[in-house]
Amino acid sequence: MLDFLTSSDEGAVPLMPLTRGEFAAWVEGRPQVVADWLAASHFTAEPGAIARLPDNNGRLSKVLVGVKAVDDIWSYSDLPRKLAGGVYRIDRDVDPEAATRLALGWALGTYSFRRYREKEESFATLVWPGAAHQPLVTRTVEGVFLARDLINTPASDMGPSDLADAAKTLAKRHKAKLKVISGDHLLAQNYPTIHAVGRASDREPCLIDLRWGKGGDPKVTLVGKGVCFDTGGLDLKPASGMRLMKKDMGGAANVLGLAHMIMAANLPVRLRVLIPAVENSVSGNAFRPLDVIRTRKGITVEVGNTDAEGRLILCDALADADDEKPDLLIDCATLTGAARVALGPDLPAVFTNDNDLALDLMHHGELQSDPMWRLPLWEGYRKDLDSDVADLNNVSEGGFAGAITAALYLDAFVSRSTKWAHIDMMAWNPKSRPGRPRGGEAQTIRALYGLIAERYGR
Repeated sequence: MLDFLTSSDEGAVPLMPLTRGEFAAWVEGRPQVVADWLAASHFTAEPGAIARLPDNNGRLSKVLVGVKAVDDIWSYSDLPRKLAGGVYRIDRDVDPEAATRLALGWALGTYSFRRYREKEESFATLVWPGAAHQPLVTRTVEGVFLARDLINTPASDMGPSDLADAAKTLAKRHKAKLKVISGDHLLAQNYPTIHAVGRASDREPCLIDLRWGKGGDPKVTLVGKGVCFDTGGLDLKPASGMRLMKKDMGGAANVLGLAHMIMAANLPVRLRVLIPAVENSVSGNAFRPLDVIRTRKGITVEVGNTDAEGRLILCDALADADDEKPDLLIDCATLTGAARVALGPDLPAVFTNDNDLALDLMHHGELQSDPMWRLPLWEGYRKDLDSDVADLNNVSEGGFAGAITAALYLDAFVSRSTKWAHIDMMAWNPKSRPGRPRGGEAQTIRALYGLIAERYGR
């Protein structure tokens, strides 16, 4: 996994990261020939710029790299490709936190999705900075790459049973317990909305339930939306809206990546992961607009739109999770286009019933360069989910505040006493940037890991 980080510094070229603010002072201490070379190269330590310094024999002696900050993760993510083929070592003192972050940025820059093509890529290798927390970097990169790989896999190879297989592999690796409830067994065990959304597909819906940890430790429960493909159901999406719907299981992929990080770190928590996995398809037995479904919690829901299926499958999983009174309940979902309109693709929306949790989430998002932004559970909009025939409608009329009303719908299935956060993410990069190639993306899991480790780690 981390083939491009090494412990051997044999033959390694010194690599000097510099900010623009540091550059002038650094040049002053160098021979004039170095200053002239850099001036001729127009290198001023702009972020992303590279200058290769030759020795007296014309061989490469040092590489200068312009960085936004020495501890900025993404300043290092382009380097494995730009410096392809060589071995490099950081040529300045960095503290443990910065060393960990720059090693993480380097490793994230080596990702590519290779399942369907034998494309060999050449990357540069970095000598582990001496102070870096190697296990933290390793499990983080493995979690991020797992989430990306799952999201990038097309629906032809990533149906509900395939998602369950991925969870089985993870459970086996970490000696976790796994239960999968499939097909009509969902009705028998009282998961009616998961069954209703997934029954029209020839691939059975299922609920994936992973448990790990020791009794007596705090309960942390993660719920991930696992819509492996979303046609919109009978309220069919147009082609443009359907094109990226292989990523509609991005919430599930992210909680599996986070679960790996937690279990690999052996955090002292009782972890539970719940993933309702379905394909929202069209056939003669598809659920219909204005159908009424009785949920696991007993709340009746009128289906205002079959394309608002994510909240339907999540509500049964959240009700199940809430029954156990976890110390922390987090759900991740590619839930609404409204959140993307409000905050764009890079900034997941977070909704929570706990102000301290909101502050901690935002803090760790900033700390880990894994941002999110709080939107309100605005009570004034709750009435927009009223139904004439059921307790709730799964959508509001008029289309205003769609991310908020979706979160309010989920809030109806969580007790006030449960510390809960709902994260509405895109889980996709629409364009490539250093360390973040176009395609499936792990969003908020580094921040969530930091929060969980801080709250419950010993």
